[in-house]
Amino acid sequence: MARRCIICDKGTVTGNNRSHAENKTRRTWKPNLQKIRVMVKGSPRRAYVCTTCLKSGRAQRAI
Repeated sequence: MARRCIICDKGTVTGNNRSHAENKTRRTWKPNLQKIRVMVKGSPRRAYVCTTCLKSGRAQRAI
C-alpha cells in the first residue's frame, strides 16, 4: 500500500526515538488512512484518504 493520501498528499514521516538515556533510533509516523470510495475527476474510485480529509469534507464520498 502506498501510504499517501490522494487528496492532501500526506505520507509517512521519519524521525528519531529518544530514550531517557538519549539513545537515538530511527522511527516512522504513519498517517491514518482509510480505503473509501471517493469521487476522483467525476468518477467513483476506491482510494486511500486520511481521516483529516474525511472529517473536513475535502474528500467527497461516492454513493
